[in-house]
Amino acid sequence: MIQIEGITKSFGQLQVLKGIDLNIDKGEVVSIVGPSGAGKTTLLQIIGTLDRADAGRVIINGTDVSRMKEKELSAFRNREIGFVFQFHQLLPEFTALENVTIPALIKGVSAHDARKQALDMLKFLGLQDRASHKPAELSGGEKQRVAVARALMNNPSVVLADEPSGSLDTKNKEELHNLFFELRDKLGQTFVIVTHDEGLASQTDRTIHMLDGRIV
Repeated sequence: MIQIEGITKSFGQLQVLKGIDLNIDKGEVVSIVGPSGAGKTTLLQIIGTLDRADAGRVIINGTDVSRMKEKELSAFRNREIGFVFQFHQLLPEFTALENVTIPALIKGVSAHDARKQALDMLKFLGLQDRASHKPAELSGGEKQRVAVARALMNNPSVVLADEPSGSLDTKNKEELHNLFFELRDKLGQTFVIVTHDEGLASQTDRTIHMLDGRIV
């Protein structure tokens, strides 16, 4: 599903990634762990096509994204990759339903169909009663579940999560972690999760340890 070959990345004189090789299988839930500054988030951003490596290549679902131009990359990202961030990144002026429809609208789905699809996704995640609420009216756990619904809208090949439970209390954290595995089992998504949470890392199919820009 994901092949990472010889990835390096520097910011000025600081080399953050020092030759990363990694394969991730379809339907696998993988955690990436390591101390701050290890390069975890930089690697996740390169996998997600939000940043480009200095050298090496990333192949997702058979497509070498390293060679794609920006416009192609944007369309590929919208179609194939879902994102879940630590602080949900929902647009505060929009309702939960409107936030979830955004990826489908960007893809070119009609407003009617995007709304129906978003309602189905919110229902699937137990949030149908919160569809008309704006983020400020939702709990922390609800906001992250809306963010997950948004990430899943275009049925992406892979979902990338950067410290997804970092801002949640213990109960909501456990619910979110269980949700990832439930989604993998029901929808077949691949999950790559950067986390400091040892409990989540211990549940995943495989844990990748990073230190000083390398996999150890």
